[in-house]
Amino acid sequence: MAFVTTKDDVEIFYKDWGPKDARPIMFHHGWPLSSDDWDAQMLFFLQRGFRVVAHDRRGHGRSGQVSEGHDMDHYASDAFAVVEALDLRNVVHIGHSTGGGEVARYVAKYGQPSSRAAKAVLVGAVPPLMLRTEANPEGLPMEVFDGFRTALTTNRAQFFRDVPGGPFYGFNRDGVNQQEAVIQNWWRQGMMGSAKAHYEGIKAFSETDQTEDLKSITIPTLVLHGEDDQIVPIADSALKSVELLAHGTLKTYPGFSHGMLTVNAEVLNADLLAFVES
Repeated sequence: MAFVTTKDDVEIFYKDWGPKDARPIMFHHGWPLSSDDWDAQMLFFLQRGFRVVAHDRRGHGRSGQVSEGHDMDHYASDAFAVVEALDLRNVVHIGHSTGGGEVARYVAKYGQPSSRAAKAVLVGAVPPLMLRTEANPEGLPMEVFDGFRTALTTNRAQFFRDVPGGPFYGFNRDGVNQQEAVIQNWWRQGMMGSAKAHYEGIKAFSETDQTEDLKSITIPTLVLHGEDDQIVPIADSALKSVELLAHGTLKTYPGFSHGMLTVNAEVLNADLLAFVES
């Protein structure tokens, strides 16, 4: 197993597959999952000659279950530690959900200043801001995220069964068949991580205002979002994000869920490849 040690002594697990001289694509996973959530994309791009890299966020998956640093600044810094350790250049960064927030902060703070980031993709991503505030009246109320916290502290194992079994993949919609293996894989990834990291991660993905991150991003950025996303509402995220990006392109998918990268991988992979090669 491969690890990078950050400046604050956190071990970050990563995967690095494919030719080391090939074009690198780096994947950033969502809450509360791990780099395993990118299996369908990593294998797809690996088979097409790319170098694919993904890491487990601190407190998630196989990375260190540390007490501190569960915020977007540390998430971005940890990603940069992996990029520097592997000396990745001309990288396409693809982030899903909370990982999309990580990509936005990373590109703005590290990727562009170091000239290592070439393109970005935000998939069902949380920016610019999920929480309802005076300046963001269309956001979700704090009660929604407090409900997440209560469910996590009361019975994390059940909560991590209910989310994928219901809204995450749209399995709560009429006529949609639950895919038990997909649900179990989500549960497996979530339960590998730290309850503290997951608890504090709720604040990170819901309360971090990334408006300025998006405004500062000048590299080509593709924004992908399912129109039936029940986790990150499209009107609060993708539609706002593309307006803030200097070179943003929006593509939406009627009927697709938050977990479309898994249950609609063949569609998403083709669109990702087209953007990477454009």
